[in-house]
Amino acid sequence: MSTISGESLLQQLNWRYATKKFDPAKKISAPDWAVIEEALVLTPSSYGLQPWKFIVVTDPALKAKLRPASWNQSQVEDCSHLVVLTAKQDITEADVDRFVARIAEVRGVAIDTLAGYKGYMVGDLVKGARHAVIQEWAARQTYIALGNLMTSAALLGVDACPFEGIEPAKYDEILELKGTGYTTISACPLGYRATDDKYASAPKVRFEAKDVVEHR
Repeated sequence: MSTISGESLLQQLNWRYATKKFDPAKKISAPDWAVIEEALVLTPSSYGLQPWKFIVVTDPALKAKLRPASWNQSQVEDCSHLVVLTAKQDITEADVDRFVARIAEVRGVAIDTLAGYKGYMVGDLVKGARHAVIQEWAARQTYIALGNLMTSAALLGVDACPFEGIEPAKYDEILELKGTGYTTISACPLGYRATDDKYASAPKVRFEAKDVVEHR
């Protein structure tokens, strides 16, 4: 298998930034978007349960509706693709059954051989103490996907800007999520930076490794 060099990886991570101004005329190509979308699908999650749904918005009219619910940030309309990350509001035994059935399908094993794994998940997420905060648990999983999305995009030379500056309830209303079992957590516009975005050349501000990394 081929790998990216450490130098190239760090170069792209230094290149990326939370893009404040996108070039609305530049669109992500279909092949590149297919890769980014598959990267989202490949995101790891606790138990592998994937308690999320990613809504990709490219329709200009829909993006215009979402802008006022996004603190009027222009990136929502000017980006090529807007990804809305939603999380399941609850985890039920039926959700676990659906995942177990998928494992059996993909790996070619009998469902009954996964009974122990199913029981472990149900005992923790459905019947255990964690169920009291299950929506928060699911929401945290989506941030793994958000990080994976931004890194994958950067490796392809695609810009992104993670958003928590949105009104989730209004997103839910506009995207007609009521009754689906999912709720908006965050959003991420993707596309290509405008040439006059002054933040593109601003030095990246991070604490030194010695201040945030501890070796024991």
